Amino acid sequence: MLFNGRMLTLSRHAGTGGAVKLSPDDFVVKEITSSGRVLQPDTKYDAASLGMEEVPDGKHITFVLQKRGWNTIDALSAIAKKMGHGRKSFAYCGSKDKKSVSVQLASIFHAADFDMSSIRISGISINGQWRSNGVELGQDLGNAFEVKVSGAQHPENAEAIIAELGGRMPNYFGPQRFGERGNNAAIGLMILAGDFEGAVMEYLTGIGNGNEKNEKVREARRTLKETLDFSAALGQFPRYMRGERKVLYHLSKYPGNYANALRLLPRGTAMMFIHAVQSQIFNEELEERIKNGDFKSAAYAARDFYGFPDAERASPSGEFPLGVLVGYDSKDEELGSYAKAAMERMQISKEQFAIKPMPELAMKGAYRPLIAPVRELSCKSVDGQLLLCFSLPKGSYATVLLEEFTKNNSAEN
Repeated sequence: MLFNGRMLTLSRHAGTGGAVKLSPDDFVVKEITSSGRVLQPDTKYDAASLGMEEVPDGKHITFVLQKRGWNTIDALSAIAKKMGHGRKSFAYCGSKDKKSVSVQLASIFHAADFDMSSIRISGISINGQWRSNGVELGQDLGNAFEVKVSGAQHPENAEAIIAELGGRMPNYFGPQRFGERGNNAAIGLMILAGDFEGAVMEYLTGIGNGNEKNEKVREARRTLKETLDFSAALGQFPRYMRGERKVLYHLSKYPGNYANALRLLPRGTAMMFIHAVQSQIFNEELEERIKNGDFKSAAYAARDFYGFPDAERASPSGEFPLGVLVGYDSKDEELGSYAKAAMERMQISKEQFAIKPMPELAMKGAYRPLIAPVRELSCKSVDGQLLLCFSLPKGSYATVLLEEFTKNNSAEN
């Protein structure tokens, strides 16, 4: 069973119903910096106001990026183009969804002085800058959210759900982890099995959950699956599908060379397929644990200074039970029966995550909290909408918490 968008919720109370993300303004994301400051929209910042160090001779410019209707990668790419830089000169702490208003830290390797606020791009503003040594992925603590739920049929259920959750949520990976078509894990499983042809063809032609919105793209995928004519497919796949087109071009020149075609994808893209397999195992384990009310673990995490789990410091006792993101170095005793059962269903072993034919995609393994804390969770009705406010650790999905309330896609409890 691969991800189908449904999950078993932790709360058993009936949901509120309603829809989220009808507009970017309905989903506000405010990054929590490493010093515990929450970045607010339309607010100017400098290094001192965020408890950060300004480095006068630093080679980077750190800046506060606010955007509406842009995801992080596309926003930074647009800024890079304006500045005459390559995308790789930028860094950021955490990725934010396109359908949102979000505020976050980013940096650019730029030795000369430059006024970032002079950049004019619709939906993007720079709310402060300073010289620095740059930022790094994962440097943030998490995010604070303000989410509007429109058309909630039973908003009165929200308070009871808050009480039932008791400041916690199941730490599932959200649907974003599995790709728009929901087939990232299927591709990853084929890579783990050494079936590079199958992986490439699923990447190029897989329909997955049917969420492909562009009819021309759907038709291009169907045609390629039927004809296997990679040269002709180059004339059908749109130019914005750069990954697919790189793979198609290679296969049109070197038929059957599927492993090297896969290597043409950005490493981050290819790794997401393997991450999706890890995420699928974790989600299945968590669902079984919720069914059984069993959160005993071989490893636990303590709270950090902000109240979030510190999974880097695992110990036999602590506040937050940890699950394992399976890798070739994962310990058998820490995998546990639930993860092992999921792996058996998927017919994979931890050793396969070494990916010997393609070691650049190998996964050593890591911990992830099974249960995540939810800070400052509150709700109120505003103009006929349900407004939910909360803060989550990095790596935890707001969409998962929102499902606890709406229960639009939850499995039967």
